[in-house]
Amino acid sequence: MTNIALEEVLSGRDESVLPQDDLFRAVNGTWLDNEPIPADQARVGSFMKLRDEAEEHVRELIENASVDAGEVSDDAAAPAASDTTKVKNLYSSWMDTEAINAKGTDPIKPQLDKIAGAADKSELAVIVGKLMRTGIGTFFGIGVDSGFDDPDTNHALMWQSGIGLPDEAYYREEQFAPVLEAYQKFVPELIELGLEKDSAEAEKLGGVVVELEKKIAAHHMNIVDSRNADLLNNPMGFAELAQRAPGFDWEAALSAAGFDTENLGEIIVLSPNAIAGGAQVWDEASLDDLKTYCAWRLLLGSATFLTEAIDAKNFEFYGTVLSGTEEQRDRWKRGVALVNSLIGEAAGKLYVEKYFPPEAKAKMDVLVADLLEAYRRSIRELDWMGEETKQRALAKVDTFNPKIGYPEKWKDYSSVSIGDDLLANVAALSEFEFQRDIDKLGKPVDKSEWLMNPQEVNAYYNPQWNEIVFPAAILQFPFFDPERDAAFNYGGIGAVIGHEIGHGFDDQGSKYDETGKLKNWWTDADRSEFEKRTKALVDQYSAYVPEQFEDSSSFHVNGELTLGENIGDLGGLSIGLKAYRIFLEREGIELADAPTIEGWTGAQRVFLSYARIWQEKSRDAFLQRQVSTDPHSPSEFRCNGVVKNVDAFADAFGVKEGDALYLAPEERVRIW
Repeated sequence: MTNIALEEVLSGRDESVLPQDDLFRAVNGTWLDNEPIPADQARVGSFMKLRDEAEEHVRELIENASVDAGEVSDDAAAPAASDTTKVKNLYSSWMDTEAINAKGTDPIKPQLDKIAGAADKSELAVIVGKLMRTGIGTFFGIGVDSGFDDPDTNHALMWQSGIGLPDEAYYREEQFAPVLEAYQKFVPELIELGLEKDSAEAEKLGGVVVELEKKIAAHHMNIVDSRNADLLNNPMGFAELAQRAPGFDWEAALSAAGFDTENLGEIIVLSPNAIAGGAQVWDEASLDDLKTYCAWRLLLGSATFLTEAIDAKNFEFYGTVLSGTEEQRDRWKRGVALVNSLIGEAAGKLYVEKYFPPEAKAKMDVLVADLLEAYRRSIRELDWMGEETKQRALAKVDTFNPKIGYPEKWKDYSSVSIGDDLLANVAALSEFEFQRDIDKLGKPVDKSEWLMNPQEVNAYYNPQWNEIVFPAAILQFPFFDPERDAAFNYGGIGAVIGHEIGHGFDDQGSKYDETGKLKNWWTDADRSEFEKRTKALVDQYSAYVPEQFEDSSSFHVNGELTLGENIGDLGGLSIGLKAYRIFLEREGIELADAPTIEGWTGAQRVFLSYARIWQEKSRDAFLQRQVSTDPHSPSEFRCNGVVKNVDAFADAFGVKEGDALYLAPEERVRIW
């Protein structure tokens, strides 16, 4: 690491804090104390900074991209228009607030009229199916994806949906009572604006909506169980679905959505009790109440794309109440986010052409290869796993498919038309994706597809495809720089690579074999030993309370909810350091002899870099929601909660009994 790079990593350092007491604050403390959270954000940090930069880049690309002269005409919305034109049209339709405000609620009135005119529940179910095609859901969602038992074939998947709060617990747990109260106030206010009702009528209709949502939420799978692959794998034919979830006209809804119910094959119902419960709520509710609920779902799903007043009211709850954000983000930023969400690969193609150099991909190939080899070595050396399970684990490592930067094959948007009407554009692109899913049904899975855009600052593991994916936008400081010292990269993006590989061996990913099937490949003894270790990690994290909530016991980390991510973090850092050793081996250097820079050893620099990538601070409301619903632990624990379990951290910084991050060797959790 050059001195300049070291200065960047330690630019927010608090020299009064020792790494062995609090690595997170030692590296980030001054930054944490002094960095303001922008009024239009719920949090600030490494990921958000790169996201902001990526948005600036995409904005510049959109606004400066040229289109063919023949496309700048009344025909520019036609399917034959280029992807660039479609991106510009979508962005322009979002930015044209004058036209949006002039239309008022007219864009949703045709659908509202159809809802109001439904003669019976079957006719309303048809409308529900048609709305689903344009991205508006009710008590269930449906799409197409790999099967748990047959990951090479596309199956229909159905999941629970239909509530306006982040999770079912918000409707029943005392700690969320203030949020529920705010929601009960918000619903009629949005109805008054968006459905154009007087306040008394809006209050009445809002009460209907919230009561129906409470009933739907009462049947939802809880957030911890919703991570459990064994509980999610519930294949059934259409006839069995109708039999197990009576009270809703499934034939009417799914046919209207575009599915051929006679040739649907098996539907994988992720939460059968929620689907059956939702159908029961539908059956027991009056037609008028269901019309109110469907109108609300349409309004809520469209609010962002209607007038600025409706959009602002929507933000009051979802931005300020739920996340603590004081102001809406600049409209152009939200426009870029819309482009990324609806036609992201078209924008991504422009992004990688300008911002992803080939040498970055070449360097990442080496890093990924080192991380995979580090996992192989680690698995072979495990003292708690038997030889039979080790061989299966090694087979899984050998079949990992890394994807770096951008897709080899871009999505084809040629069939979709994008004009100057915002909501029509949103509906068209939503319907394009929905139909694209339907067209895959029963066909082989195309594993060349990406589930993230290149301009997204993130990474992911897909267990059914056994792939690890690293979009172009995350491959920069503080995660990665091809020109900087190896310790920096192995502690940054190396730990992220290790984290994603680690998901293949976390509490859920470990249930999938090397072909992506949900299939047990463990001996009973090895699985039991694995679960003993993961239980210790659950107990550790369940005791953590974010620094800003230390006076309250209500908002602590949920060790079960975050288990998979915590296993990924622990394995990611441990294997990242092992991969750094592999790099040094190629240079003929032992870890102890790695270059020292300004007094920091190679191993120490790996840990400093790791702490730097988790630099982040959040508003209270956002953090409350995170610890309640997010499978990722807060950043301070993604750093400190991990390193205290890593023997190499104790060795690197001389951590001893009495230091805040000291954990007795017998209490350290060692998995991979």
